[in-house]
Order: sequence, then structure tokens, then C-alpha cells
Amino acid sequence: MRAVLQRVTEAHVSVDGRTIGAIGPGLLVLLGVARDDTEADAAYIARKTVELRIFADDAGRFNRSLIEVGGAVLLISQFTLLAETRHGRRPSFTAAAPPEIAAPLCERVAALIRARGVAVETGQFGAKMAVFLINDGPVTVIVDSREARSGYGAIDQP
Repeated sequence: MRAVLQRVTEAHVSVDGRTIGAIGPGLLVLLGVARDDTEADAAYIARKTVELRIFADDAGRFNRSLIEVGGAVLLISQFTLLAETRHGRRPSFTAAAPPEIAAPLCERVAALIRARGVAVETGQFGAKMAVFLINDGPVTVIVDSREARSGYGAIDQP
């Protein structure tokens, strides 16, 4: 599972010109689910989303987490994050999970974040969406559960 976390002052998503999710300060999370991702990957991404210290403290240092600043999450499913671009000019998306796997795992990530007391808005799975954001910083961090399958912060640690 791959997530792009963008610190925002505000963000919203619309489908067919109608806003379906909006947040103030917090994180826009673009989430790509791979074919072999599991509940453990969802738990890892949710934990990193709420605990990663990428918000400034009073001294301007990255010392506060989303929970500590009371921020919200706008979670958008984005299979293109799993694009393979090593060969040719057209990306391959075969690593991305099919909808019957990806949709429940995206919902699980949202539920796990909500369970930590963070407000979560979402896009519409499989829809053509327009995502609007005002980047704060800008601060953008990529979190990949595959990189954490061994070593510090491994996904098997709740």
C-alpha cells in the first residue's frame, strides 16, 4: 500500500461538479492499494497517517502529529500510485489491486483513522474526481507499507 500524505490548510473533492468531501487543516491522503495488500498494510498506513510528526511545533520544527494538531484527513483512492514505469512509455497498473480488494482496504484505512479520533472525509471509489487542495509548506511525504515489511516500524507491529 502506498500513500502520499500532503499537509494542507484545506482540501475538497468533487464528482460531477458536486463536492462530496471537504476538510480544513490536516492531510490529503492519496492511497494506492496493491494486489497483495492486507489488513496489516491498512493498519500500518493508518497508524503512520495519524502519528507521523510532520506538523510544526511552536519552534517551527516537525514535532507534532495529525492527532496532536487536531487535523482531519481527506482520503482519496488512487490506483495510479502503483504505476510501473520502468519499461516503455505507457505505465502499467498490473500491481494495483482490483476494486473488490482495493475498495474494502481503502474503507478499512478510513475506519482505522476514525477510530483514532480523527475526522475523515473520502472521495468516491472508482469515480472520476476533481481534488482541490491548498498545500501547507508544501509538505509531502510518501509512505509505503512494503518498505516497512521488515526492520523498524514493521507492519506486523500494531
